[in-house]
Amino acid sequence: MGIHTYFQSLTDLERIIRCPGRFKFQEHSVSAHSWKVVQYAKTLADIEESNGVVVDWKKLYEITSSHDYGEIFIGDIKTPVKHYSLELRAMLQQVEEGMVAHFIDEHIPHQFQDIFRRQLREGKDDSVEGKILEVADKLDQIYEAFTELQLGNTEKEFITMYRNALIKIKGIKLHCVNYFLEHILPDIVRAGSISPINIEQITNEALAS
Repeated sequence: MGIHTYFQSLTDLERIIRCPGRFKFQEHSVSAHSWKVVQYAKTLADIEESNGVVVDWKKLYEITSSHDYGEIFIGDIKTPVKHYSLELRAMLQQVEEGMVAHFIDEHIPHQFQDIFRRQLREGKDDSVEGKILEVADKLDQIYEAFTELQLGNTEKEFITMYRNALIKIKGIKLHCVNYFLEHILPDIVRAGSISPINIEQITNEALAS
């Protein structure tokens, strides 16, 4: 019982594999994904600050490091299923949030429950930190899909993942998004030029959509 249960549960995130049911050259756990999202978010937030934006770093670290904790209870559901409809997505989020809330009520000492509710909440919102989380999360999808495409994986889901994540990112109004599109994405495309899959074409189609 107590916080020990929470600490022990973190190991479960190492066992949950992202994008289940598809052939992958490289598998990624939810735990590894969360760590990378934190790293992306740090740099994205630095870019925002260099443009005069005030960033709440405590909030940023809380929501980026814990944004997928609820997958301990429901796993990583395939993206096409998860986003099949707004109603289904809302239902899945309701189930996930309900199970996280139950876990907190059941295992976390009363004096820390409000803290855990704040830290384990859905962090994607209209705040600067929430938008950075959204970009960082989608950025890891881009890199996961890009790696598979670069290695010649012809699973259509990775093309869809790459395209949809890029479309989502370009629609978010942040300085770091402009920097990504102008300076980082061209490097991704150049690195993918040796791939048997035309990553440049996929990128251009996503940017034009």
